[in-house]
Amino acid sequence: MSDDEVKPAIKSNRLGEYLNSVRRGLDLSLRDVEEITNKEVSNAYLSQLENGKIEKPSPHILHSLSLALKVGYEDLMERAGYIKPNGERSSESKHGKAATFAIENLTVEEEEALLKHLAYIRWQTSQ
Repeated sequence: MSDDEVKPAIKSNRLGEYLNSVRRGLDLSLRDVEEITNKEVSNAYLSQLENGKIEKPSPHILHSLSLALKVGYEDLMERAGYIKPNGERSSESKHGKAATFAIENLTVEEEEALLKHLAYIRWQTSQ
């Protein structure tokens, strides 16, 4: 594959196309990525991401993929729609950014517990 064939997909903002392009550029199969991520991202799940059937994976999954594919976590978060591109950030999104990136070292169970706690806090403040 020549450089000209890879560049258009890499410039794409669509997450699935980007993941597919990077993975193929590294000459990795879906199963290779599954193994690199210690099965945190199954080959079937990655296939669905790449084909656009899943458009917004969890930040935890994006973090695993960023490490496996050697791409920026923030770039994947942006492509998935969790954060806005650099020129479009508001003060409100900067506030939430710290919390988003604090999850880098959380397990799936810890992430779920935090989400439950956040839901409780939001419910409590609405009472």
